[in-house]
Amino acid sequence: MELTTTYLGLELKNPLIASASPLTASLDSIKKLEENGIAAVIMHSLFEEEINHEIHQIDHFLHIHSDSNAEATSYLPSEVDFDNLNSEQYLEEIRKIKGATQIPIIASLNGVSAGGWVKYAKKLQEAGADALELNITYIPTSIDMGGNAVEQMYIDTVAKVKEHISIPLNVKMNAYFSSPANMAKRFVEAGANGLTIFDNPARVDVDLELLTALQRANITSSTHLSETLRWCAILYKKLPCSLCANTGIHSAEDVLKAIMSGADVVALASVLLMKGESEVVTILNEITQWMEKYEYDSITQMKGSISLAHTDNPAAYERNSYMYALQQYRR
Repeated sequence: MELTTTYLGLELKNPLIASASPLTASLDSIKKLEENGIAAVIMHSLFEEEINHEIHQIDHFLHIHSDSNAEATSYLPSEVDFDNLNSEQYLEEIRKIKGATQIPIIASLNGVSAGGWVKYAKKLQEAGADALELNITYIPTSIDMGGNAVEQMYIDTVAKVKEHISIPLNVKMNAYFSSPANMAKRFVEAGANGLTIFDNPARVDVDLELLTALQRANITSSTHLSETLRWCAILYKKLPCSLCANTGIHSAEDVLKAIMSGADVVALASVLLMKGESEVVTILNEITQWMEKYEYDSITQMKGSISLAHTDNPAAYERNSYMYALQQYRR
C-alpha cells in the first residue's frame, strides 16, 4: 500500500503531519511522534510580538546611553541576556530537532504586520527548517478599516516573508474572507507554495468570577470538518500549490475524506492532544485497512477523486441546501 505523498515539494512517507501545538514544542514529544509514524512536524509558533519585543529591547539597551561615558559598559546587556531570548531558543530548538530526527521539520511564524520581524524567517531557514508556515490571523477591531485593507495587509506580509527565504512557504489561512478562493489565489501569487485549510483560532470566553475576557483552546472534533472539505474540494487543481487539510481531522475516515477532497496532507493537533502520539499508528493502520478493503493502491490514486471537479454532486460544495440536509437528518 503506497501511502507516500508530496507536500511543499517534500516527499513524505504518508499524509499525516503534526500541526503546531504543545506536542511539537519539545524534542522528546517530536521524537515520539516520529516513532509512531508521523511524516512531518510543524513546530510550535514563534509570535510577531515576541520577536518585536526582543528587537525593541536590544535597540533600547544599545542606544539608551549612547551619549554616556564609554567606560560605563554595565549599561549594555550581558551575553546571557541575548542567549535567553525566546527567538534564539527557537533557533536552537530547530537545530537540535533536525539533528535528532529524520523527518521534515517546518518552522512556524505567527504574525500579520509586514514589520522588521519578517526578516527572522531567514534565520529559521539558516537554522535548518525544511519549510516555513506563516500563521496569519488578524482581527480588525476598527469599524473604519475596510476588508480591502485587511486583505492587503495579509498579502504584503506573505510577500515580505517570501523575500527573505528560499525554502517553501506555507500560509495558514482562515475561513473569514469574503472570497476564500480569491484570497488563496492572491497568496500563491504573493509567493505561497502551500495553503493550510483552515486556521483554528482560540475561543473567546468570559470569566464570570474574575469578570474578565479569556482565550481558551479550541479543541475540535470531526464535526468541524465541513469547511475544510468544502474548500479543499473547491481549490483542488485550481492553483499551483500544495493543500493541507487542518481543522476537524480526528480519524482515518477524516483523513480519507480530506485526501479525496483534494488535500495533499492533513495536519493533526486536537486528536493528538486528546489521545497522545500513539494515535498516529491507529490512524495509519485504519487507512491501510480501508484502502485494502476498497482496492486502492495509493494515496495518489484517491487524491481529489471527490473534489468539485470530479464529484457527481457539485451542489454539495456550491449550495447551502439546508432544507435538504435537515430532511435527511430527520429521516
